[in-house]
Amino acid sequence: VQLQASGGGLVQAGGSLRLSCAASGRTFSSYAMGWFRQAQGKEREFVAAITWSSSLTMYADSVKGRFTISRDNAKNAVALQMNSLKPEDTAVYYCAAGEGWGRSSNWYRYWGQGTQVTVSS
Repeated sequence: VQLQASGGGLVQAGGSLRLSCAASGRTFSSYAMGWFRQAQGKEREFVAAITWSSSLTMYADSVKGRFTISRDNAKNAVALQMNSLKPEDTAVYYCAAGEGWGRSSNWYRYWGQGTQVTVSS
């Protein structure tokens, strides 16, 4: 599976962005998908994840209620809708795919290249 993240940019605090992740490969629908982020000088951290059937989602406490993860298996795509953005959301965001799912990056085998999100105060 190859992943291509897009949709990042510069936004003011309180604004919204929608990240997209396009996947190639016939087995996309069998993978759980996750979003992670890495701020400059910090470790990569979990943001959100969704099971292959969209039956379950999970979020980091820091984004719960503001971010929504979704997927469209027919289009081989996963999205992250980010609302009420804060300066601390500034990071490079990565999408990932894996056979298992969870908050640890160890669950995910395939990674996209990342897209920069910058939130100004």
